Amino acid sequence: MTTVRPPTTPLRKSALGAGLIGLLCSPLLAALPAAGAVPEAPDATAAPKAPGDAMAAAPYEYLGWGSPQKPTDVMAATGVKWFTLAFILSDGGCNPKWDGSRALKGGSDESAIKSIRAAGGDIVVSVGGWSGAKLGEKCSSASALAGAYQKVIDAYKLKAFDIDIENTEFGSATVRQRVVDALKIVEQKNPGIVTYITMGTTPNGPDATGKDLIKRGADAGLAADAWVVMPFDFGGHSGTMGQASVSALEGLKNSVKSAYGYGDSVAYRHIGVSSMNGKTDEAGETVTQGDFKTILNYAKQHHIARYAFWSVNRDRSCGSGGDADACSGVSQSPYAYTKIVAQYGG
Repeated sequence: MTTVRPPTTPLRKSALGAGLIGLLCSPLLAALPAAGAVPEAPDATAAPKAPGDAMAAAPYEYLGWGSPQKPTDVMAATGVKWFTLAFILSDGGCNPKWDGSRALKGGSDESAIKSIRAAGGDIVVSVGGWSGAKLGEKCSSASALAGAYQKVIDAYKLKAFDIDIENTEFGSATVRQRVVDALKIVEQKNPGIVTYITMGTTPNGPDATGKDLIKRGADAGLAADAWVVMPFDFGGHSGTMGQASVSALEGLKNSVKSAYGYGDSVAYRHIGVSSMNGKTDEAGETVTQGDFKTILNYAKQHHIARYAFWSVNRDRSCGSGGDADACSGVSQSPYAYTKIVAQYGG
C-alpha cells in the first residue's frame, strides 16, 4: 500500500508567508455517556440529518495568499454558494487567528464572509492545514482546544466546521485524541453544527494513522458528519486520478463502516472528498476535469456528504511563471473545476 504523503510544497501550506492552504446526512447518535462510562456506538439506524444541498459543495478558498478572487465574483460565475475558508491557526498559544496572524473580527476575512452571506451563500471555516502552528498542539487539553474552536464558531455563527488535520497534528496519537474529544465538546455545545474531519489518504483509503483517527472518533461517540480524504499527492497510483480517488473513497467508506458499525448507505453519507485541481504537489500527477466528473458521478451515486477541492484560487490557467498557489498548471477556462463541483447537491 502506498504510504500517505500529505502535501509538502506551498500548493497546500498554511504557514505565514507561505501559501495557505473537510453533508450532510448524519445519523442521530445515542446519548453521550456519563463521565467514566463506556461510550455507546452511534445508532446506525437513526434518521440522518436533512441534506445540506449547497453546503455539500464548498470548495476551499484562502483569502490571505494566492491572489484570491472575490468570493461574490466566484458565486456569480459558477453558481457555487458555499466556500470553505482556510486556515485558522494558533497565534503562538491556544488562540485562533487566520493564518495565525489576522484577527477573527474587524478585518478583510470578516468582510469577505459578510459579502458571501449577503449574496445568499455561507461558509465552512477550516482549522489546520499542513504547516504553521496548530491549535491541536498548542492547546494543552481537549477543553482548551474546544474553547479555541468555539471562539471561531461564535465569531461567525457557523453552521459548519472543518478540521484539516495534517502533518504533526495527524501524526501524534495524543493530538488525534485531543481533536476528537474537543470536537465532541463542540457538538454538545452547538447542537446541529456540521463537523468535518479532513485528512490525507492512500489510493486504497486511509492509512493506519487515518484508520486510528476514525476509530478514536467512533470509540468516543463523535457524531462527525463526514470523514473526508484528500486523494492526491499519492506518491504513485494506478489508473486515472479519478479512478484512484474513487478507490480511496471506497477504502474510506469501509473504514467508517467498520469503526461505526454503519451499513453501506449510511457509511457513504458520512464520507467526503477534497480533491485538488490540475497539477498537484507530485511531479507527473495531474487531476483533470474528467477526473472531477468521475468524482462527481460517484458522489451523486452514493450521496456522499461533501465534495470540495483545493482550491478556488488555483481554478484558472497560469500566466508566464505562474504562481502554483494561484493557478492550476493546466490549460483551462476560469472556474472550470468549480463549475463541476457546484453541480453537486448532496
